[in-house]
Amino acid sequence: MSELGGQNRRARSFGDAAADYDRSRPGYPPALVDWLAGGGGLDVVDAGCGTGKLGCLLAARGCRVLGVEPDERMADVARGHGIDVEVSTFEGWDAGDRRFDLVTAAQAWHWIDPEAGARNAAAALRPGGRFVVVWNLYGHDDDALQQLRAVYDAVAPELSGSVVLGIDVPEERLVGIDETGVFGPQSSRRDDWDRRYTSAEWVAQLRTHSDHHVLDPTRREPLLAAVSDAVDAMGGLTVRFSTLSIWAERAQG
Repeated sequence: MSELGGQNRRARSFGDAAADYDRSRPGYPPALVDWLAGGGGLDVVDAGCGTGKLGCLLAARGCRVLGVEPDERMADVARGHGIDVEVSTFEGWDAGDRRFDLVTAAQAWHWIDPEAGARNAAAALRPGGRFVVVWNLYGHDDDALQQLRAVYDAVAPELSGSVVLGIDVPEERLVGIDETGVFGPQSSRRDDWDRRYTSAEWVAQLRTHSDHHVLDPTRREPLLAAVSDAVDAMGGLTVRFSTLSIWAERAQG
């Protein structure tokens, strides 16, 4: 399978586990959501909104949220939470004459063509509006990471670079933003927080990661069983999340 074909397969895999994704994936820290929402009342487009993990938090802060999501199954879950969703890739989405105060992309920007996506974000924003891309980066204590890596090395070494092991860290700069010519300087912020997982909780969210989901079941299930045993042996798993936000403001005028 080509790299592009593999990426497309992984991108399409999320809808297969939409309900599990909604239940199991981590949310976002309150300080970040407060910063994004400001005092509320913002018009927001959430690109690649998924099941509404970020959009629901912004709506609860008084923002008017429109999701753009290519997978109808994910969109249906978000709609069930009260989020309006238009089914489209963000690159192919047309804002028309609508303009927004905030464009977000949470856990989604790496699936979007950066240059086309940046142009669409620029076109959708009002002058002074913000474009913010967000990732939850996973981190572990040294002992826990050593034990988890031992499992992956033994059972599924091709996943030893998975984001759940805290290895894949995006650069703190977005391709395509500067090229639009309408955004100010890029900035970043990090919000650090912890979450404690039982083995069942950790395995449930692992199932929603595309690299795990597309693994052949004859190899995925032994991996998840071994991970579960390792987390049980540790008495649970504390994940040290660092939520990375990279953002830029659309120029006035």
